[in-house]
Amino acid sequence: MKKLLTILCLAGTLLLLQSEAFAQSNQSLSFRGLFNNYINPSPTWENWEQVYTDAEQRGVEIAYGHRIHNRTWLVVPVKFGTAQYANSNRINLIGNLDMLLQSNLTSNKSLVVPSLHLGLGSTWDFDRDEFDFNIPAGAGLNLRILPNLYLSAQTQYRFSIENRPGWQHGLGLTILFGEEDRDGDGISDSNDNCPDVPGVKELMGCPDRDGDGISDNSDQCPDVAGLANLMGCPDRDGDGIADSDDNCPDDKGPVETKGCPDRDGDGIVDVSDECPDVAGIAAMKGCPDADNDGITDAQDKCPREAGPAATMGCPDRDGDGISDKDDKCPADKGPASTMGCPDRDSDGVADKDDVCPDKKGDSAHKGCPDSDGDGVFDDTDRCPDKPGVVAQRGCPEIKLDRIKPIQFETGKDILLKKSYASLDEVVNTLKANPEYTVTISGHTDNVGDDAVNQSLSERRAKVCYDYLLGKGVAAARMTSAGYGETRPVADNNTAAGKEKNRRVELELFVK
Repeated sequence: MKKLLTILCLAGTLLLLQSEAFAQSNQSLSFRGLFNNYINPSPTWENWEQVYTDAEQRGVEIAYGHRIHNRTWLVVPVKFGTAQYANSNRINLIGNLDMLLQSNLTSNKSLVVPSLHLGLGSTWDFDRDEFDFNIPAGAGLNLRILPNLYLSAQTQYRFSIENRPGWQHGLGLTILFGEEDRDGDGISDSNDNCPDVPGVKELMGCPDRDGDGISDNSDQCPDVAGLANLMGCPDRDGDGIADSDDNCPDDKGPVETKGCPDRDGDGIVDVSDECPDVAGIAAMKGCPDADNDGITDAQDKCPREAGPAATMGCPDRDGDGISDKDDKCPADKGPASTMGCPDRDSDGVADKDDVCPDKKGDSAHKGCPDSDGDGVFDDTDRCPDKPGVVAQRGCPEIKLDRIKPIQFETGKDILLKKSYASLDEVVNTLKANPEYTVTISGHTDNVGDDAVNQSLSERRAKVCYDYLLGKGVAAARMTSAGYGETRPVADNNTAAGKEKNRRVELELFVK
């Protein structure tokens, strides 16, 4: 009963293994004729001389095989044979049930397939009801004669636990059937897109190490779970850019900035953008520069007009460092003290306002000095190099008191010859002092008709005018007028007074 239970347990184990094997592909059946060589003593050592003879030790084998991984097979052979004890004419029926692991040394597609095997087996002498555990080990050789048919030879030595060892040699045929499953993943090679690597059914037999549903051969990140649209790579921030290509994997951003945020859409990532909320240019670190003058609009005093940094981005046409909007002379260089206008004498008065642009002067006197020190500044001094008086606008005062009166014939406008000398002296004085002009005024006493006196005074003044003009005095430097008897200088009731009132006055002055 104990032996029967042992056999049933072995048979159950083999059935379970076969059930698992049937889930695999690439099956085989082998049919062989056996040549046995048993040396089986009786159960006691005293009768060890009772051995099987060499006669009638033949048998047959049927073996079912399943490949369980690559070139490793699970083989379950069932064997039946005969044996005859020494000194006996009785032929006994011998049976074997084994479970072997067989390793093929080459692929089944090879012409010659050598193999090695080792396993667990049993031997049962049915006639004598004797049971023995064995450890079968051996080698085989299959020779392919058709695509799925092999000539099969095998030799095996069976180590006996109860000291009943023996050899078994077999020769026959092996047939392969069922669909091939080279990688042993339970998916036939015809349906397996990765027949040489164990995989999962959902991916047609291809492996998926990170379990993201994308086969390793298509997964660009096979060790990290990812997304199908990113070829199996992860995308933590969900911006559609794989983390491996995303410079900011935790913040959403566009492809153009390699996954980094760019709030203002100027192509410069926020982390490098000094103006992240206003579109700008790379040269300005993301800040705008509307006039392209190299100064950001925030720092540019004239953001719509190009200008240098020295004037905070405002135009400076004359390059004097003062922006055109603050430059009173934007086309001519000048210092800041004159608001950008030229100042040749550097007196703080712009040339355009400087009456004396080549002489350093006083801003209160239009940039002019008092060159001759007469108290009249050059801006109003008609004689800036000669000390003069204020009354004559800085020119020397010239008095004609020493000149003798200009006299005419009585009641006429004809000069007396003695008056020529006085007029010639006036001519010389005017030529020596070109800044001076002369006024000529004619006067009479009160004798006679007023109208006649007026006319006479005018004619006498005109005679003097014409004389001076004839001597080279410019008309622009002279004026003449007659006043008749209206401006007496003495009493007309006396002869002496009347003589003084009959006169022509010449007065020099500076305009």
